[in-house]
Amino acid sequence: MSFNDRKWKLDFITHRNKFFAVSIIFVIAGIISLFTLGLNLGVDFESGSNITIDTNETLTNEQIQEDFATINESYAPNITLAGENNEIATARFIDVLNNDQVAEVRAYFIENYDAEPTVSTVSPQVGKELAQNAIYAVLIASLGIVIYLAIRYEFLYGVAAIVALLYDAFFIIALFSFLQVEVNVPFIAAVLTVVGYSINDTIVTFDRIRENVKKAKVIEGFKDLAEIVNTSLIQTLSRSINTVLTVVFAALSLLIFGGDAIFSFSLALVIGLVAGTYSSMFLAAQLWLVMKARYIKKQKLKPADPKEEEPIV
Repeated sequence: MSFNDRKWKLDFITHRNKFFAVSIIFVIAGIISLFTLGLNLGVDFESGSNITIDTNETLTNEQIQEDFATINESYAPNITLAGENNEIATARFIDVLNNDQVAEVRAYFIENYDAEPTVSTVSPQVGKELAQNAIYAVLIASLGIVIYLAIRYEFLYGVAAIVALLYDAFFIIALFSFLQVEVNVPFIAAVLTVVGYSINDTIVTFDRIRENVKKAKVIEGFKDLAEIVNTSLIQTLSRSINTVLTVVFAALSLLIFGGDAIFSFSLALVIGLVAGTYSSMFLAAQLWLVMKARYIKKQKLKPADPKEEEPIV
């Protein structure tokens, strides 16, 4: 079979095993990183306190560190600066500060900076619930996607889409583990955003595959399916590239100019957008091809029902 609207002689299918191998290597490396390095969990997911000081003057990391050391010699928080002139400082404490300690910090910064700090405290239970809710959100979204694709297309589309979706989410988490970038609530928001983008891109590709399957008069096996999938990927290639570049440029702007406050969100978004495009083209479509070809082969090898061969009288 052939398609008259095929413009480029690109072959995505021949190298499918290489794509699978690269993806498996990334997954294995990610698992190793998670077990050895773990995640750099922010105060949102671990017990601790955040103290934000919003002043009218430019602050430095060393200056705020000295201020906290003056309050208590044992204080050594992680400092993050934000604002156009670094006039906002956020100090992260691993331990939860009690009421007396919070009052002491507030009194110091009111007296020396004329600014009352904002204090937020997360208990271990709250952090645990946030992490659990994030996992539940991804699982519920995955289940909904499988059901939708099973009804709208077929079950195999749903399986392939979920594998690609979970790969995207895991890839972001694993890379954050390797780079030891802080994981916080904005990071979870970025992962869920990428999940939505990735599944949208995958559905567009699957919709084109379904259209080309309908155009095909005969599909005898892997070779015919491979041509359909390859043609569909070529037809949606320019759309996928243009879309991801547009969004990536916006995400890169956030990453460069957004400041430390949304750094985790911006970085996860950039990584996830690229991974989502990769998985839609080189994982989801290729995986559906392999599963569908095996299904057709099994149907051909399946013995015919003798009752169906009896003539109807």
